Amino acid sequence: MRYQGRITTWNDDKGFITPNGGGERVFVHISALSSRQRRPQGNELVTYECVTDGKGRAQAKAVAFVGERAVAPASSGRSALPAVFAIGFLAFIAAMVFSGRLPVAILGLYIVASVVAFIAYGADKSAAVRNAWRTQESTLHLFGLLGGWPGALAAQRMFRHKSSKTSFQTTYWITVALNCAALGWLLSPAGARTLQSVLGAA
Repeated sequence: MRYQGRITTWNDDKGFITPNGGGERVFVHISALSSRQRRPQGNELVTYECVTDGKGRAQAKAVAFVGERAVAPASSGRSALPAVFAIGFLAFIAAMVFSGRLPVAILGLYIVASVVAFIAYGADKSAAVRNAWRTQESTLHLFGLLGGWPGALAAQRMFRHKSSKTSFQTTYWITVALNCAALGWLLSPAGARTLQSVLGAA
């Protein structure tokens, strides 16, 4: 059965629908929207199916803006290319370390930064669900820029967090490009000399 209501609260990637005719609000996540090209701003009239989550709370599924066709959003249509890229990147770093082109510290940096980024994304996702204090997007991007972008990518996929926000994804992939560019410079003769001098001074 489909219901009709209005999105009366929206924050980043989640919100609540107030049913027409009254009743308790229904939680809605962006992954439940039929149309990913249009993000809610609040006060939109929608139709939806109502289910309960593992804790017995009402949750909206197959949400469609009034006037648009309601289809269940595909959850398995995600491209595997970004994940393959991240795994291949870490394998490349490991190969450079074993060949002596990069110090072990660089591989350690990527692993530690990825773990920190993964935890930060998971904590922010949990805070979003609980309406608690959120981690700033600039902080999440900083973790990626410092080498944690593979872990951030894994968290985006696993937690379905920040993966549908276009502006965030644009900035995220810019940090990935900058980080890869910095790594490329470290592999150059000038970068290698600079890195050796920094590690020698430490």
